[in-house]
Amino acid sequence: MATFYTIETANARVPEVRDILVLLRTQREELVRLRDRLIELGVHEAGSTPQDHRSRTSGSPDVVTERPVPRPAVAPDEEARLIRLRMQGVVDQMQASVARLDGWSITLRDIDSGLIDFPALASGRQIWLCWRLGEGDIDWWHSVDEGFAGRRRLTDLV
Repeated sequence: MATFYTIETANARVPEVRDILVLLRTQREELVRLRDRLIELGVHEAGSTPQDHRSRTSGSPDVVTERPVPRPAVAPDEEARLIRLRMQGVVDQMQASVARLDGWSITLRDIDSGLIDFPALASGRQIWLCWRLGEGDIDWWHSVDEGFAGRRRLTDLV
């Protein structure tokens, strides 16, 4: 059975949804940082070693000096394994948050902007009540066959 929100029930849910969306955004940013670190480690794992990073002295173009490169506290393979474990934990937490939204019949459209839709009925037809992070109460809606670009003010709802 489909769940439909009224404007009042959707607005009552917004504070909980806001917290989840902020958390999802933070977790997504963490995943990006972890992925970037794995990519950095991949450079060293693909054959480059810290000793291969050399620079020329400014006085003589023919003289190559070693440039100290900080070494990780753990071996790159172990660091990569730990990063992958952390990434899986973050993904699991994100899936649980999305499942919570889904359990409330709320559709997550975009994590970065915190865009969500609440299913609703207007004059017997299904619509989406549209909300995103940074907005106050729900002021927007669109038909089910339109996306964010088709948003209209609730005052225009007929």
